[in-house]
Amino acid sequence: MASRTWEHLPDSKLLDWRICDLGLQLESSPVAKRVDELMGELELAGLRFRPYVWLSTDWFTPDALTGFAIPFYLAHPRLIRLERRQMLEIEGGTRVECMKIMRHEAAHALDNAYHLRRRKRWRETFGKAGEPYASAYTPDPTSRDHVQNLSYWYSQSHPLEDWAETVAVWLQPGSRWRSRYMDWPALRKLEFVDELMGEIAQMPQKLRTRAREEPLSSVKLTLGEYYERKKHVYSDESSPALDGQLARVFALPERAGRRTKASVFLRKSRTDLVRHVSSATGQHRYLLDHVVSEMIERCRFKDLRISGATRDALLGSAIVLTSLSSQFMYGAHPKYNR
Repeated sequence: MASRTWEHLPDSKLLDWRICDLGLQLESSPVAKRVDELMGELELAGLRFRPYVWLSTDWFTPDALTGFAIPFYLAHPRLIRLERRQMLEIEGGTRVECMKIMRHEAAHALDNAYHLRRRKRWRETFGKAGEPYASAYTPDPTSRDHVQNLSYWYSQSHPLEDWAETVAVWLQPGSRWRSRYMDWPALRKLEFVDELMGEIAQMPQKLRTRAREEPLSSVKLTLGEYYERKKHVYSDESSPALDGQLARVFALPERAGRRTKASVFLRKSRTDLVRHVSSATGQHRYLLDHVVSEMIERCRFKDLRISGATRDALLGSAIVLTSLSSQFMYGAHPKYNR
């Protein structure tokens, strides 16, 4: 095992370390007990299936494999702190969120193990698994056709994600899905999953693999390079509608006179805006922070000013931030890559 001298390094030095040299092991990591908890839930549900799990660069379940990957940063408290400083939040950092994501990934692995998407009733219930992921999707928060597990109504992004989210809700102990989703069209999907799980519960797997895609030993990136690429996912796009939306909230100097500059107002409100919009939408905080940064820059360039009450400007800014950030949504959401 590699020396753990990196544990006490400042971020500037730690970012120079290659991920493959960190010496991380899933079995001795804090997240191992979450994996054990998942296996216990599968047993409690009466399922014979057990996915295998490995550390990699993100959450994902490769097609045709019966296991899934967990991001390496969850394997050590020092790396969790680095992730938070670099990305502003920890995906899977709490027990509740970690278990939600693991149930979701286990559902993908289960699908692979039993070739479930090939079944006629699966297709009738969830749609065509081979349907391309849309380049973007705009979720409907009021929809009752889909369950709610991961943030940003992820079940609406693709039939395979709808399946995984439905299984995740079904698998969660004490979820009381029958009463929670009573009178929802989504209940039909949960009842199908319940029936299907009863059928395959003790069946041997049709596919059993042990391959691991992108294991840590193969990741030669430094932590600095890793975060540079990760941030690029959230900040590679810009919105052509930015100026138009900002103009609905703020005013040009000739209308607002010498009132507070919008750029100054947004800088002061930045933390609260990101926190509140992230809480309301489930959007990643780094993405939101990036969008606020663009809003600040455009307001500074256009010399926009607050034209009304501060509370109105704050509400308008939150609406613009929510709208703009939704344009960064990808079918293969960067938070839960498959």
